[in-house]
Amino acid sequence: MMIREIVIVLHPVSVCVPVNHKVTLRVCAEGTGILSYQWFTEDNKEVPGGIKADLTITAKQTQLFVCRVSDHLFNYVFSDWVKVKVLDIDKSGLPVDWTGEPHIAINPKPRTVRKGTKVTLRCLAFGIPAPYYHWYRNGQPLLDKTSDTLQIEHATAEHEGSYLCSVSNVLAERWTEPVQVELEQMQQLPPPAPTASDKVALLIGNLNYSNHPGLMAPIMDVHKLSNLLQQLGFRVVSLLDLTKEEMLAAIDKFIQLLDRGVYGLFYYAGHGYERAGRNYLVAVDAPQPYNPKNCVCVQRVMHSMQQRQTALNIILLDTCRKWYNQDCMPSAIMPLAPSGNTVYGYATCEDAEAFEVQDGGKSTGIFTKYLNAHILQSVKVTHVLERVSEDLGRDPLVIGKQVVEIKHTLTEPRSLADPVRTTGYTRELHLRDACWRQANELPRKKRLMFLCGVEVEVSFSALFSNVLVVFAIVKTTGPRTQDCTITLSSTPTMEDLLSGPCRSEEMDSLLFMTSEKPDCSLRLCALQKLKESLVIKVELHYTHIDNQLRKTESLKVEIGKPLVASCNLHRRNHATTSKKKEGASVQSMGNISNGRQLHQTLAGPCRPCTRKAECAPKVAGTTSNEPEENDENELQDYTLAYRLAWPHYCKYYIERTECFFYLYDKEPHRWRSCFCDG
Repeated sequence: MMIREIVIVLHPVSVCVPVNHKVTLRVCAEGTGILSYQWFTEDNKEVPGGIKADLTITAKQTQLFVCRVSDHLFNYVFSDWVKVKVLDIDKSGLPVDWTGEPHIAINPKPRTVRKGTKVTLRCLAFGIPAPYYHWYRNGQPLLDKTSDTLQIEHATAEHEGSYLCSVSNVLAERWTEPVQVELEQMQQLPPPAPTASDKVALLIGNLNYSNHPGLMAPIMDVHKLSNLLQQLGFRVVSLLDLTKEEMLAAIDKFIQLLDRGVYGLFYYAGHGYERAGRNYLVAVDAPQPYNPKNCVCVQRVMHSMQQRQTALNIILLDTCRKWYNQDCMPSAIMPLAPSGNTVYGYATCEDAEAFEVQDGGKSTGIFTKYLNAHILQSVKVTHVLERVSEDLGRDPLVIGKQVVEIKHTLTEPRSLADPVRTTGYTRELHLRDACWRQANELPRKKRLMFLCGVEVEVSFSALFSNVLVVFAIVKTTGPRTQDCTITLSSTPTMEDLLSGPCRSEEMDSLLFMTSEKPDCSLRLCALQKLKESLVIKVELHYTHIDNQLRKTESLKVEIGKPLVASCNLHRRNHATTSKKKEGASVQSMGNISNGRQLHQTLAGPCRPCTRKAECAPKVAGTTSNEPEENDENELQDYTLAYRLAWPHYCKYYIERTECFFYLYDKEPHRWRSCFCDG
């Protein structure tokens, strides 16, 4: 009688998990009759209850395990030994639905050492199966460095360079951030080149206005600039069509991402204007006429950025700066100490318009067009803007109409292409990374199997941080189906604000960035307004081969609150200090024409058009005493008008900002400030 051998066809695999994580070890064997299993630890002790092919344990400490497989004829065989490695380290970044792909828990840190001393770089990662490690220097693999720890016994000049580690298993591959290993230099070295501890950018483009002329260029301008900034190492949040409250909430989130040593960049494309030295960005829900209380003050954005002790602050505005109601007193913005890290790049100079070219397929803001052409250059950021200014000055469409203006207080040659060095900023980087990922996390790819046997793959892509594109592709057809088509819809319904007869074909081309063209796509805009979980309905339409009838099946996929929807921008915390009522009534300002048209001055297919509707002049003889707005509810400004019994009966306008009074004497036409101690 022949004895059939026991063959293990699937051995258990080693794993690396955080402490108290549940792990299942699995063995699969073939043999004669019913097989029995018994699991053991490295000290030959039987694992209580470990008598099945699958062993599920709560990992408390690092241990070795092996499984004995036996049959009723007393034949037995042992599986491979496997290690359950337990890391008692921070696992806060581990996804809740983690399925075993490598997750780097400890990244290597930069080292500056003396010549001849020992260098140790360490990388630890969770993974099921346990991940493999491979170290690289200056992009080249180190053949014998395949453990979680890289050691150099005697450091020499040849060991200097950029090191990183590849961590992989059968599920995925992850890479650490590169770190520098340098030797201490005894001699005096020149000051190091400027670096950033991180780079963060917020891009806002407003185009579909409720009460003002619509624009076309911000779509492509924001999209292209976003891609270029990502090439420069920026974490980018790009948003379209925001109300004032949404703009302020997005700016609040952006400010939270700024910290010591960070480069912060804020870009806006849309309608705007200037008033009493302040620049205002017009939200899509802003009514007519323009009023600061319905807009966002740029100077307050910069003030908030400077308070975060950033290494570089850049504000780029592709918007108009036409003056508006200059008779009003400006609200005070208390200055910080002198700061040498600020750059303003204006698309146009004071009291002038900024233009966009609308020719169907190549709509672009003229300023952003040249900005995108130069932004990748590794030169001082002000030099980039100077080159933009020179190119725009030669553009025949806007000669004599638009001139770039640059303001800055830079004291160092800082560039947008400066490298990122995180030394000393690890904790802040982890916190910022988690916050940034919240606004950019995409739903995972889904596979749906319909009753008719058709399999459909649903995937997701982000055009902007608040615009999600859903793709559906028929992967396999059923045995009795033909002519399969797919339709997609969402609950709640998210309007596609980027489609329409005036939108360029170039916008639609952004949908298909992958090599595999989908069978159906759905564009979901304005995700910042989403207050509940988003559900995608996939409808499959097919013809049944037997009866040639057209049939429909549907399945639903819940994807939560993707991208910026998870940030809940609709729940912005308003300032707790409320406005007090004004002490006296004021006269209303002159009306603005409701029949504004885009300003187009040149004939031909490539006409420049203003980003802002022109304001009608005031009615002759009308005096505007309207108080300046309270700059997003942060100041308490009061404007009173008195006629005092002085010679010449002078009229004074008084504005209180904290402990100062500002008085305007119409004779001899000057402002005077007075201190008030109570």
